[in-house]
Amino acid sequence: MNVLVINAGSSSLKYQLLNTEEKTLLAKGLCERIGLDNPRLKHEASGKEEVVKEASMKDHGEAIKLVVDALMDKDHGVISSMEEIDAVGHRVVHGGDYYAESVLIDEDVKKAIKACYGLSPLHNPANMTGIEACEKIMPNIPMVAVFDTAFHQTMPEKAYMYGLPYEYYEKHKIRRYGAHGTSHRYVSARAAEFLGKDIKDLRLVTLHLGNGSSISAVKNGVCVDTSMGLTPLEGPLMGTRCGSIDPAIVPILMEKENLSTSAIDEVMNKKSGVFGVSGVSSDFRDLEEAAVAGNKRAQLALDMFAYQVRKIMGSYIFAMGGVDAIIFTAGIGENDANTRARICDELDIFGIELDKEKNTSIRGKDADLSTGQSSVRILLIPTNEELMIAQDTAAIVGTAK
Repeated sequence: MNVLVINAGSSSLKYQLLNTEEKTLLAKGLCERIGLDNPRLKHEASGKEEVVKEASMKDHGEAIKLVVDALMDKDHGVISSMEEIDAVGHRVVHGGDYYAESVLIDEDVKKAIKACYGLSPLHNPANMTGIEACEKIMPNIPMVAVFDTAFHQTMPEKAYMYGLPYEYYEKHKIRRYGAHGTSHRYVSARAAEFLGKDIKDLRLVTLHLGNGSSISAVKNGVCVDTSMGLTPLEGPLMGTRCGSIDPAIVPILMEKENLSTSAIDEVMNKKSGVFGVSGVSSDFRDLEEAAVAGNKRAQLALDMFAYQVRKIMGSYIFAMGGVDAIIFTAGIGENDANTRARICDELDIFGIELDKEKNTSIRGKDADLSTGQSSVRILLIPTNEELMIAQDTAAIVGTAK
């Protein structure tokens, strides 16, 4: 089955066309600056050079039309007609507590996505725009919503509730939802395959480390805790997000700095994290260079990140009563050997030993980075959220038929 995976942002649209039987990527691309000046389409078919095309994209509908045209282009395309697209899978960030799994999109599903606008004001409206644009251009092709929050719906109440008056949960659904669930689910399943184990017999800590970072405890195949909360702000400090802080800091800063609610929100989401601490960059490569050159704040930011990830990871190991494997994934987790080493530093007293040579020499593929003596496997598993979305979509559409 050929599945078109769509990840729509407010002014962008990422896409991949995958064959789910062969698990192959046929084409991928990005529509940038939709509705803005100088929009362009980047498109790359498997085995062919990337094509960059400037074209009018007043809205997501026009962007989807360009995507379909690119996929069918005689020189750079991979299909001959729209009929070769069997289904469309949409990444949707927030499903609230409505959905614990992916679902075929209908009017009720769209109502639920809209009901979560307040929980994800930057992402869900954009995701809905992508859904409606595809429905307009491809009205007869079935579509599936794959929620970032769904994997975390298995958390027990003691893990997802906050210590606030219970009525706020009842009235406003204030609780932990988590994020990156599609990634955590993919790498958990892939790790079990890699180890030759039944996932129901494993205790895993999955580290999705990137500009946005989240950590999950996966016990017997289900998520029992995760570090992101009501929003993606909670957890370790990230690229520009502050991570978990004393909540009393918010009103104190609002008063002392004369900040509005929107201004303090911008500070916590866009001006904090390793960028705010270092004053250098949110890119860990820049921080590494600055730290080597003697920038103490850059080194502090790197140390804080590793320490906070390790602290959360440790709490999950105790919560699960042990751990069989620790999984590194996403941009930093997959590519930054120095950060992996910092996180694993001094864990040998718990029997967790990172092989330094493997850690620095292997990247971009499934690998065991632990020593032969390590009682816990340390795995590198590149994430593939698009394949997970495509496989969910194929399974649901196949069942519906």
